[in-house]
Amino acid sequence: MPEGPELHLASRFVNEACRGLVFGGCVEKSPVSRNPEVPFESSAYCISSSARGKELRLTLSPLPGAEPPRGPLALVFRFGMSGSFQLAPRDALPAHAHLRFYTAPPGPPLALCFVDTRRFGHWDLGGEWQPGRGPCVLLEYEQFRENVLRNLADKVFDQPICEALLDQRFFNGIGNYLRAEILYRLRIPPFEKARKVLEALQQHRLSPELTLSQKIRAKLQNPDLLELCHSVPKEVVQLGGKGYGPESGEEDFAAFRAWLQCYGTPGMSSLRDRRGRTIWFQGDPGPLAPKGGKSRKKKSKGAQQGPEHRMEDPLLPSTAPPGTCGASRGPPEQSRAEQPEGTSLQQGPEAPRVPEKAKRRRRPAAAGHRRPRRIKADTPSLENEGTAAS
Repeated sequence: MPEGPELHLASRFVNEACRGLVFGGCVEKSPVSRNPEVPFESSAYCISSSARGKELRLTLSPLPGAEPPRGPLALVFRFGMSGSFQLAPRDALPAHAHLRFYTAPPGPPLALCFVDTRRFGHWDLGGEWQPGRGPCVLLEYEQFRENVLRNLADKVFDQPICEALLDQRFFNGIGNYLRAEILYRLRIPPFEKARKVLEALQQHRLSPELTLSQKIRAKLQNPDLLELCHSVPKEVVQLGGKGYGPESGEEDFAAFRAWLQCYGTPGMSSLRDRRGRTIWFQGDPGPLAPKGGKSRKKKSKGAQQGPEHRMEDPLLPSTAPPGTCGASRGPPEQSRAEQPEGTSLQQGPEAPRVPEKAKRRRRPAAAGHRRPRRIKADTPSLENEGTAAS
């Protein structure tokens, strides 16, 4: 799933890909998307982008003399489970391109596309960041740190630290693979109480006798959890690349996979938290670990894996078609708790896991009577419907 670094890489990709391009005409939405129409038309406009936490803003700015006369329009995107931007030839649009911005002649006919295979992504008109989201862990570190330490009385910090790290009101940009990497580096049990972990940071103060360079060196050598919430995403951004999976090339994905120390790597254990999200860790899970939860270690490379294990493998490459420029880096979280991103900012885009219905016991048929056979109708999947309609 795209997290803060992936949104920033996507924003960087859009700015680089659209530099020097002139777009024109209407913005086109696929008929299967339930997102709002984009009422924008201009004979000539440019596209720019910025990112904040897990959101990306596109700004459509008409050029001087463009018709009809109008002001800029901004849209804010949340990528859900599989959102990305791709620049493709107009006559070879990628599958699931649910929003399309076309270039104007006389240049080559291209389209900037918001591609979303699973259709959990969302865009809003107006350009306002989603209310309630905290400061960005990448770009607003000081405000982010202050927001967390000032609000430790909030009930979210009664939860395990691994769950609190997904609350976008305080950790805007942190997601599943980042929380695993951050906690692993500090050897913090994922199911330790969040308030216990963070209250210690309120008391931590560097000696005023240290010089500035000594303070910087001390922070680099012994960063705390909130500092890693800033520096670890920066490491991912610095890896660069156009994206993740086949559409960006195996080289980019291999660099990201080599960077991971904990998430989905051999020898690590994993548990599902209360939201159904898998947390990877090493050692003791902590006192708030779910009762009855079974910790399992990821099998080493080359070991035979069953279908269930392969389904949860967070390092499977994406299935987007090759040959397009993309910006959708990051390992897809493929747990059964995958849900569209809603309005709740607690625990990010995932909703609580819904327990499966218990199987009903079948009553034995009376003597001389046979139970009529139930015929199951074939129903086309949404995935196929999206491919055909897009």
